[in-house]
Amino acid sequence: MNTAPIASTVKGLHPARLHIGDTASGRPLERQPVEGGLRGFLLFAIHDQLAPYTAMTTFVVPHDPRWKLAFQDEAKAIEHAFEKTQIHLHHIGSTAIPGILAKPIIDLLGTVSRLSNADANTHALEDLGYEAMGAYGIEGRRYFRKMNDSGTRTHHLHVFEDGSKHAERHLAFRDYLISHPTVAKEYSALKEHLTSGAAPTWDAYIDGKDPFVARIEPQAVDWYRKQSGCAE
Repeated sequence: MNTAPIASTVKGLHPARLHIGDTASGRPLERQPVEGGLRGFLLFAIHDQLAPYTAMTTFVVPHDPRWKLAFQDEAKAIEHAFEKTQIHLHHIGSTAIPGILAKPIIDLLGTVSRLSNADANTHALEDLGYEAMGAYGIEGRRYFRKMNDSGTRTHHLHVFEDGSKHAERHLAFRDYLISHPTVAKEYSALKEHLTSGAAPTWDAYIDGKDPFVARIEPQAVDWYRKQSGCAE
């Protein structure tokens, strides 16, 4: 599959050279993300890919219906690579929510019965072009990232064990926004606001989303559990 149409278009971006401690000037970042949950997910996604860059207007783009197909194609490839090991794959992140602005990178959530199953299939994922990043700051996760031939990031794969609270949060947030389009519209408008202006920054982008995520995530998880008949 040609991933170029859905890839990030930030000029001059070379994700393979970016690490948590990098900045455009080579100095360590003052903030190093160590948190779990959706904030931790967002912090790692930002700092892992684009922390040194300020051209944020090219970072989030309108929803592309091809993202759903891109997820389906990638999920089939991963399931085939895992062969006899069962993995349940879900499309998460903003590319899974119709109608909102998103980074043009496909986020996949995989759940397995034991995390060792993901470790055992690392080489199979590497054959698909993924780079294994270990837990990458979130306990109980295996994180993999993938780039196309031009070095542009195209996919993230986050693997957790069945029943993981991290997995639940991702799925709850996604489903809640899909089922509550007014909330999704608010989230998209916030993204647009945070990536506009004279000199937006990545830290300001994350900090600006914090109150929204902190307010919506508990509502989303509660709603999700009720929908699943698992309310506590």
